[in-house]
Amino acid sequence: WDPMEVSGAASRTAIMGVLNYTPDSFSDGGRFNAGIDEAVKRIEDMAAAGADIVDIGGQSTRPNAKLVTSEEEAARVVPVIEAARARGCTVAISVDTFRADVARASVAAGANFVNDVSGGLLDPAMLSTVASLHVPV
Repeated sequence: WDPMEVSGAASRTAIMGVLNYTPDSFSDGGRFNAGIDEAVKRIEDMAAAGADIVDIGGQSTRPNAKLVTSEEEAARVVPVIEAARARGCTVAISVDTFRADVARASVAAGANFVNDVSGGLLDPAMLSTVASLHVPV
């Protein structure tokens, strides 16, 4: 996967689909966290509808959302990424996390880059982690 295929001066504006794999999503009310098969189907549907990137998150960022542990966040997103890749999904996948350990596990599972809402400010290990993984953030 080449990030220049979906970004940069040489290409069109990229379309990002969002999969909030949380029970308390502010945007979809947790509609797509019923199971891994349903989540992968949603990824496939977004790609078929024209999404260039699918952003997968396991920690709600809505106001007053309860913080889950990094282990719980990874347990939500990593199996979805693994299942999507196992089913042959080729759409670019970003993981929406501010935690370096979740980013590392997600990239190992098949994510192409990291979408950190904090810009690397909430986890001091994030920027060095994405640098060592050679993935965009």
